[in-house]
Amino acid sequence: MKFLDWYLKIGVASALVGASMEFFMVKTGFYDKVTVLESEKRALENSPDAQAIREALNPWRHVDTKETNKP
Repeated sequence: MKFLDWYLKIGVASALVGASMEFFMVKTGFYDKVTVLESEKRALENSPDAQAIREALNPWRHVDTKETNKP
């Protein structure tokens, strides 16, 4: 345990840096902004227009339908 004090100093310094980053993100409203952006992204991805575009860009859509229609 020759370097135990060195590892403890690095661990404490890392914890302080991480805690200060979290504190900054909470104080600036970062998490609220990310929550709003993620909900808007999910709403857009689930819209009928986005689903139609996704199906139109799928090059295997005809192959998939032929395989599912086989008896």
